[in-house]
Amino acid sequence: MGRGLMGLILEAGTTAAAFVFVAVSLFVPSALSPTLRIGRSEFQDLQEKNDMTSNHYVGLWVTGDGHIRHELLPNGRYIEARGNKERAYQGRYQVKGDHIDYVDDTGFTADGDFRQGILYHAGMVLYRD
Repeated sequence: MGRGLMGLILEAGTTAAAFVFVAVSLFVPSALSPTLRIGRSEFQDLQEKNDMTSNHYVGLWVTGDGHIRHELLPNGRYIEARGNKERAYQGRYQVKGDHIDYVDDTGFTADGDFRQGILYHAGMVLYRD
Protein backbone atom coordinates (compact mmCIF):
# COMPACT_ATOMS: atom_id res chain seq x y z
CA MET A 1 0.00 0.00 0.00
CA GLY A 2 2.75 2.44 0.91
CA ARG A 3 4.59 2.00 -2.43
CA GLY A 4 1.52 2.59 -4.53
CA LEU A 5 0.57 5.71 -2.61
CA MET A 6 4.07 7.16 -2.93
CA GLY A 7 4.06 6.43 -6.64
CA LEU A 8 0.76 8.28 -7.02
CA ILE A 9 2.11 11.21 -5.07
CA LEU A 10 5.23 11.41 -7.25
CA GLU A 11 3.20 11.11 -10.47
CA ALA A 12 0.88 13.87 -9.31
CA GLY A 13 3.85 16.22 -9.24
CA THR A 14 3.68 17.09 -5.57
CA THR A 15 6.51 19.00 -4.02
CA ALA A 16 9.38 17.30 -2.28
CA ALA A 17 8.15 18.67 1.04
CA ALA A 18 4.76 17.01 0.61
CA PHE A 19 6.47 13.76 -0.33
CA VAL A 20 8.67 13.88 2.76
CA PHE A 21 5.64 14.63 4.96
CA VAL A 22 3.70 11.67 3.58
CA ALA A 23 6.70 9.34 3.72
CA VAL A 24 7.43 10.30 7.31
CA SER A 25 3.79 9.90 8.31
CA LEU A 26 3.61 6.46 6.64
CA PHE A 27 6.84 5.00 7.89
CA VAL A 28 7.54 6.89 11.12
CA PRO A 29 4.12 7.51 12.73
CA SER A 30 5.72 8.44 16.02
CA ALA A 31 7.29 11.46 14.31
CA LEU A 32 3.84 13.02 14.01
CA SER A 33 2.39 11.81 17.28
CA PRO A 34 5.07 11.08 19.86
CA THR A 35 4.03 8.45 22.36
CA LEU A 36 5.46 7.09 25.56
CA ARG A 37 6.67 3.55 25.04
CA ILE A 38 6.67 1.43 28.18
CA GLY A 39 6.44 -2.25 28.96
CA ARG A 40 3.25 -3.97 30.09
CA SER A 41 4.23 -4.23 33.76
CA GLU A 42 5.26 -0.57 33.82
CA PHE A 43 1.90 0.34 32.28
CA GLN A 44 0.06 -1.70 34.91
CA ASP A 45 2.06 0.00 37.69
CA LEU A 46 1.23 3.42 36.26
CA GLN A 47 -2.42 2.47 35.83
CA GLU A 48 -2.69 1.20 39.41
CA LYS A 49 -0.95 4.29 40.73
CA ASN A 50 -3.27 6.48 38.69
CA ASP A 51 -6.33 4.59 39.93
CA MET A 52 -5.14 4.98 43.49
CA THR A 53 -4.14 8.63 43.36
CA SER A 54 -7.05 9.89 41.33
CA ASN A 55 -9.76 8.10 43.26
CA HIS A 56 -12.55 10.25 44.60
CA TYR A 57 -12.04 8.87 48.11
CA VAL A 58 -8.85 10.85 48.78
CA GLY A 59 -9.34 13.23 51.70
CA LEU A 60 -10.30 13.21 55.35
CA TRP A 61 -12.81 10.71 56.77
CA VAL A 62 -14.08 11.16 60.34
CA THR A 63 -16.32 9.22 62.75
CA GLY A 64 -19.48 10.99 63.90
CA ASP A 65 -17.89 11.94 67.23
CA GLY A 66 -14.66 13.08 65.55
CA HIS A 67 -12.54 10.67 67.60
CA ILE A 68 -11.20 8.63 64.64
CA ARG A 69 -9.87 10.42 61.57
CA HIS A 70 -8.50 8.77 58.42
CA GLU A 71 -6.63 10.99 56.03
CA LEU A 72 -6.31 9.24 52.68
CA LEU A 73 -3.45 10.93 50.86
CA PRO A 74 -3.18 11.05 47.05
CA ASN A 75 0.14 9.18 47.12
CA GLY A 76 -1.49 5.98 48.45
CA ARG A 77 -0.54 6.60 52.08
CA TYR A 78 -2.90 7.18 55.00
CA ILE A 79 -2.67 8.66 58.47
CA GLU A 80 -5.10 7.61 61.19
CA ALA A 81 -5.59 9.92 64.14
CA ARG A 82 -7.32 8.82 67.35
CA GLY A 83 -8.39 11.47 69.82
CA ASN A 84 -5.40 13.66 70.64
CA LYS A 85 -2.93 11.29 68.98
CA GLU A 86 -2.49 12.71 65.47
CA ARG A 87 -0.52 9.74 64.10
CA ALA A 88 -1.88 6.71 65.90
CA TYR A 89 -1.40 4.61 62.75
CA GLN A 90 -0.04 5.23 59.31
CA GLY A 91 0.67 3.13 56.27
CA ARG A 92 -0.48 2.54 52.75
CA TYR A 93 -3.89 1.90 51.27
CA GLN A 94 -5.29 0.68 47.98
CA VAL A 95 -8.76 1.32 46.61
CA LYS A 96 -10.32 -1.07 44.11
CA GLY A 97 -13.79 0.01 43.15
CA ASP A 98 -15.53 0.81 46.44
CA HIS A 99 -13.30 -1.42 48.58
CA ILE A 100 -10.27 -0.19 50.51
CA ASP A 101 -7.40 -2.27 51.88
CA TYR A 102 -5.07 -0.83 54.52
CA VAL A 103 -1.59 -2.05 55.51
CA ASP A 104 -0.04 -0.06 58.33
CA ASP A 105 3.70 0.38 58.66
CA THR A 106 3.90 -2.46 61.20
CA GLY A 107 2.24 -4.89 58.75
CA PHE A 108 -1.25 -4.90 60.34
CA THR A 109 -3.99 -5.16 57.72
CA ALA A 110 -7.57 -3.97 57.67
CA ASP A 111 -10.17 -3.16 55.08
CA GLY A 112 -13.39 -1.30 54.52
CA ASP A 113 -16.06 -0.41 52.02
CA PHE A 114 -17.44 2.85 50.71
CA ARG A 115 -21.22 2.85 50.36
CA GLN A 116 -23.28 5.90 49.43
CA GLY A 117 -20.53 8.33 50.45
CA ILE A 118 -19.82 6.62 53.80
CA LEU A 119 -16.74 4.57 54.77
CA TYR A 120 -17.50 1.43 56.77
CA HIS A 121 -14.27 0.23 58.37
CA ALA A 122 -13.64 -2.19 61.28
CA GLY A 123 -17.04 -1.62 62.84
CA MET A 124 -16.73 2.15 62.49
CA VAL A 125 -18.65 4.53 60.27
CA LEU A 126 -16.63 7.43 58.85
CA TYR A 127 -17.96 10.42 56.96
CA ARG A 128 -16.13 12.70 54.56
CA ASP A 129 -15.02 15.83 56.37
